[in-house]
Amino acid sequence: MSTPFPVRPKHGQLVGGLSTTPDLEASIADYQGVLGLELVETGSVSESLAAAWGCPGSSGARMATLRPRSGTPCAIRLVEQPSHPGFVPTTTFGWAAFELTVQDVFGWPDRLEESGFEIRGLPRELEGMAYFVPMQVLGRGREMVYLNEVRANMPNCDLPQAQSPVDHMFISILATPDRQGTVEWYEKHLQLQGVDTFTLSYKMINQAFDLSDSYRTELTMVQEGRTTIFEVDGYPPQATARPTHTGMLPPGNALVSIAVRDLDALDIDWITPPGAYPGYPYENRRMATLRGPAGELLECIEHD
Repeated sequence: MSTPFPVRPKHGQLVGGLSTTPDLEASIADYQGVLGLELVETGSVSESLAAAWGCPGSSGARMATLRPRSGTPCAIRLVEQPSHPGFVPTTTFGWAAFELTVQDVFGWPDRLEESGFEIRGLPRELEGMAYFVPMQVLGRGREMVYLNEVRANMPNCDLPQAQSPVDHMFISILATPDRQGTVEWYEKHLQLQGVDTFTLSYKMINQAFDLSDSYRTELTMVQEGRTTIFEVDGYPPQATARPTHTGMLPPGNALVSIAVRDLDALDIDWITPPGAYPGYPYENRRMATLRGPAGELLECIEHD
């Protein structure tokens, strides 16, 4: 049974992330039993919802919706579909990772033993970045999840400290061939702001492309005020479009959901016209989906 949002989200606020998995029951066990998220509802993707995503082949696919026990409005959804043999995480454009705020990040490697999560980066303190401690894992659908223990706000943004062992998603990482063009697109069409740009040796990217430690990636934080939303990463020339099963959701980190004030005020070519949808995270609110400049699927849910 779904539960209404206790507080109206702000414009641009992340309210969900959706990943695909070849084994729904096993992934539910990972996210509910290991990460401690609350299972809100199970069911299947309706024909109208699949059409809104531009993924008619996902109609009828089994789906589970979870949320953090903190009560923060954020839906973590899992949709069952076959793995794609050509998909390699951190090498293609689109949503590259979902970042969740967690407690006690150094304790998570032991808690994840014998789960379906594969540790790709152990917790480590970053030189010159005392604001958070990250850890990276892959789920059964090859979705990348960052478990970040937040310690302090950054100078230009507020980072949420977890109120449950694993709390909500607070940044979604977008891999793109044109970082600056993508940031400008979100500024123009979704009325968000590109704020800080960093240039750094990005271990996950360098390992994925077999690049030297000296290779540096530019990334820009996209925000609404002091609220973080997206990290836009400029990927190396070797990156490619994400391979997908025809008509189905992208593999891995497939879709992101944000709250918006007014769908009609946004200058966007929606996949289908806005419509009201039942269940969490919609609660009969209007929603429309766009395909962004890097091929990413972004759901916009109206919270007026």
